Amino acid sequence: MKKAFLTEMEARLRAEREKIVGELVRVSPHVSAGDAFDADYTTLGDKEDESADKAAEIGDNLSLENELSSAVRDIDSALKAIEVGTYGTCKYCKQLIDEARLQVRPTSTSCVACKKTLTQEM
Repeated sequence: MKKAFLTEMEARLRAEREKIVGELVRVSPHVSAGDAFDADYTTLGDKEDESADKAAEIGDNLSLENELSSAVRDIDSALKAIEVGTYGTCKYCKQLIDEARLQVRPTSTSCVACKKTLTQEM
C-alpha cells in the first residue's frame, strides 16, 4: 500500500477513535450493571415506573458501551496493523484488501471475497 494512503487511513482511524472514546466517556458512568441492580430499587427511582425507566436506560447504555468498546478495539487493531505493516492484508487469504473497501470500512480485516464466503457459511 502507498504511504500516502496509509497516512490518510491512520489519521481517519485516530479521529474516529477520539470521537468514539468521547462518546464512550459520555455514556459510561463507570458503574457496572451489577452494582446498580444489587442496590435496592429506590436507588434506581422513587417510583416503580422510574425504576423501570432507569433500568432500561442502564441496559441501553451497557449495550451502547459494549458496541463502542468493540469499535475502539477494532480501531486499535487497525492502528497496530498499520504500525507493523500488515494493514490492508486479508487475514484469511493474505491478499491485499481493495483500497475502496478500506475507505468505506477502515477497520476491515478481510477482503470482499472472503467476507462473502464467511457470511454465506453462516
